[in-house]
Amino acid sequence: MKTSIAIVLAILLATACKPKPKPIQYGLESCDYCRMTIVDTQHAAEAVTDKGKAYVFDAIECMIQFKAGHADKDFALLLINDYAEAGTLKDATQATYLISSQVPSPMGAFLSGFSNPQDAEKMRAAKGGDLYSWAEIEKKISTTK
Repeated sequence: MKTSIAIVLAILLATACKPKPKPIQYGLESCDYCRMTIVDTQHAAEAVTDKGKAYVFDAIECMIQFKAGHADKDFALLLINDYAEAGTLKDATQATYLISSQVPSPMGAFLSGFSNPQDAEKMRAAKGGDLYSWAEIEKKISTTK
């Protein structure tokens, strides 16, 4: 019986300590990189450390620049708002990114993220631009300032 209780407590403790995203308070919170108020539900982003500290951003490019400047932090979650599903946080590392001069973003990088690659391709076909993976966009943005 004691073993069963110990196992249940261990499982509860393990799941309780998992880093989780926090809802972004649009219009109330400021970007942790540029300090602009976060209002755009299509371009916002969030990074959560392995200790559970959440950082919020008004644009994907702000999160990338913040991450590049904080190499000492271990991020458990990197999340972006899906352009096609405004306000919905998705895994940044699995997303497809579009840079198109026809789709402005808050900080002027013209960068949008899509959790569904087909949505990104449709937008590229309609508006023009170039598609990138997470590794490609992270390298491109973190080396441009």
